[in-house]
Parts: sequence; structure tokens; C-alpha cells
Amino acid sequence: MDDTSRARRRRPRRALLASAAGGAALGGVLVTLPWGAQAPPAPTPQERALAAVTSGVPAALPDLKALAADRERHLRAHPRDARAWAELGAARVELGLRLADPRYWPRAEQALRASLKVRKDNVPALRAMAVLSNARRDHPGARAWGEAARKLEPERWTTYPPLIEASAGLGDDEETGRLLEKLVALRSGPAVMARAAAVYRDRGWREDAAAKLADAASAAGEPAERAAYLERAGQLAWERGDREDALRHFREAMRTDPGRRAARAGQGRVLAALGRTTEALGAYRTALAGHPRPEYALELGELYESLGRRSAAGAQYALLRERVRLAAAHGADEELVLGRFEADHGDPQAAVRRLRAEWERQPSTEVADALGWALHRAGEHEEALPFAVRATEGTKGGGVRSALFAYHRGAVERSLGRYGAARRHLTEALRINPWFSPLHAPRAKEALARLGEPSVQAGPRSS
Repeated sequence: MDDTSRARRRRPRRALLASAAGGAALGGVLVTLPWGAQAPPAPTPQERALAAVTSGVPAALPDLKALAADRERHLRAHPRDARAWAELGAARVELGLRLADPRYWPRAEQALRASLKVRKDNVPALRAMAVLSNARRDHPGARAWGEAARKLEPERWTTYPPLIEASAGLGDDEETGRLLEKLVALRSGPAVMARAAAVYRDRGWREDAAAKLADAASAAGEPAERAAYLERAGQLAWERGDREDALRHFREAMRTDPGRRAARAGQGRVLAALGRTTEALGAYRTALAGHPRPEYALELGELYESLGRRSAAGAQYALLRERVRLAAAHGADEELVLGRFEADHGDPQAAVRRLRAEWERQPSTEVADALGWALHRAGEHEEALPFAVRATEGTKGGGVRSALFAYHRGAVERSLGRYGAARRHLTEALRINPWFSPLHAPRAKEALARLGEPSVQAGPRSS
């Protein structure tokens, strides 16, 4: 069956789905059907997943698997169906993200390139390639694919979220703002609210970001989508040090979608900060079992290290290295997390080399912070300072209010004898989130105590 026949066959059901979605958007208005009329059939798992991936919103894991299996079956009989190849590729990208499994990336790319081989001007495939590139942390590639899609259809709103993510990953704050303005002009709804919240968070507008995420979660259509926004709201609450609010959001996300393992890792952070260590360790282990991101292995390793359990910490650090190697073997870039690990737990000089290359390729706020910290750990404090400033000064692009970034800057300034500035930034780190790290938060408190109160005789280098 060709693309046109399939489109005709599916149009009635898609129209019904659109009608159902429109009714749901009325916020609970009772819709009565004519006497004897049947309600439209509930969407299949494949249709739910397809509606999600083509709109750039999270989908349930079982639905994604059903969509991928359905498209694989169809393509065995219809290998020239460009749309089906694009849908299969998009489903594989989302599966890789949900499972933190980079082995999906080459298979997703294969499907998307097959789609583009059949039809070059295939905007859904180009957009999915941009999403895939972002998933691999290849933000220059994501920008190139996204711009190719935008050139063909500049008014298609789904192209803009991956472009915004790519621009943020490249540290291009002005372009990120312009893209968001265009997206908001083209579309409203929960997916756009969530994307706006991410930009607001990076600018340090935490209240605006929290409000957008609350609205997105309330307006979300499917449980998987709502859970994703709740998890992000929990992360935002955690970043501002609101442990109880963060825990509430993470728990609600898990209740809404038990497959949301990122929320389980969030619970681990908060429970550790609350002193509920046994529960925190269990939450991290559960998160890693279903979503083995190297960041989570680093967090759990540092929690073990803070408890004096060095052997257990070493096992997590070995897992981190294994996951980074697996990612690299499948075309993903995990140099940022590996550089952060090496700076604190391995070879700081190696961290500097890795992060310099990363900075040249995609100079984001996160890379600026990591490179500055690696330089500091390697003893290059003067060179470290501009990067620490870049990560923390809103005028230089580092608008995000991060306790870890502020701590890093304070530690660099202390090493340079800039005691007034160091005191300010260490205090800021602990004001933002006194529990930001089981290893570094105690060190920030200790460094601040050693600095003591500001001296009235302080010289100019203390300011």
C-alpha cells in the first residue's frame, strides 16, 4: 500500500482523534452524542505514540514499542514508504531517550536516512534527525538538520523545539530567544509551555519557569506527557532547594507514569538531602536499573563516597565509564559528564583536554562551568575564572541559578585570594540550595567557615 492509500485509510480515525482532542480541550464540558450514535473508538497504542512523537511530546514506553513494532512490520512489505520510515526513526529516538540506551541511535538514524533516501524534502524525517542529534549531544548537527527542515516549512511549529534545544546547547542565547518567540507565535499548548519553561530556567526566571511547567502539566493530554512535565517541575524545585515540593512532584510523576525513571533519580537526590539515605540509595538503584544514564551513576557514586563507602562508589564510577564508552560506540557525545567525573574523581588534566575540545565545539553554560572547574582542579585558577564567570553571570549567558556553579566560582576565587567575591558566591550557593551535593555542599560550608567574617581592613582584592 503506498503513502496516499495509507493516508486515506487513516484519515477517518485521525479525524475522530482530532475531534476527541478538541472535546477534551473544553475542560470537562459534557458532550452528548445523538441517539444511537457510537462514541469514537479509543486510540490504539500506536496512534497514541504517533500523535506524541510527531508533536514532540513524551509518549508512554509501551506505546512507543508498539509503534516501532507496527512500523517495522509495515516496512517489510512496503520498503518505499517514506513516512513510515520517518515514524519508525522517531519512535526509535524516543525509545533510546526513555531507556537511556544509545544502541537505538544507529537504528534510528538508519530508518531516518532510509526515509530521506525515498524523499529528500521530508520534513518529519529532518526534524527527527535534529531530535536524534540533540539526544546524542551533537548540537551543531541538530542545528543543521533543524534548519534544513525550517527552510522547507518555516511555519511548521514542531521544527522549533529541537532548534531551541540545539541553540541552547551551543550557548547561543540570542538565537534561542528568537526561536522561542517564533514558536510561541505559531503554537500554544503544553509542549510549547514546557519548552518556554526550559528557556526561562536557563535565564534564571525560576518563578516564570515553574508557572509554565505547572500549566503544561495541567494541560497535558496523556499520562506520559504529564509525568514528564511534573518531573521537570520537581527538578526545578530541587534546584531552588525546596525539598518537599520537589519530592511531591517526583512522586506524582512516578504515580502518573511508573516508567518515568528520571523522576526516581530525582527522588534519590531529595531523599539524600532529607537524610533518608537508605531510601535514597534504593531510588537511585531503581532509576539506574531502567534508565542507566551516566549522570545518575555519578550522583550515586558521590552519595556512596559521602558515606565513606568507597568500594560502592568505585563500582558506580566504573558503570559511568562503561556507559560513556557505550554511548561513544553508538555516536553519542558524553564528554561533558566524563569531564566532570575526571575533574573530581580521576585525572583533572584529562578533564581539561576533553572539555576544551567540547568548548570549541559547543560552548554552552554547562560546558563553561565544567571546563572552569576542571582548570581549577588542575591548578590553573587564573584561566579557570573567566569560565566560572561565564557560567554564573547573566550578562554573559550564564543566567541559570545553579548552586553548583556558584560553588565552583567561589572555590576558584578563594584559590586566587579574592576572598570577598569567594564569600559572596559560596554564600549564594548555599542560599540557592544548601543540599545541592552530598560531597560539595559540605565543602562549601567548610570553605565559607574558613573564610570567616569579612574584614573591615580588607584590601581591594577581597571585593
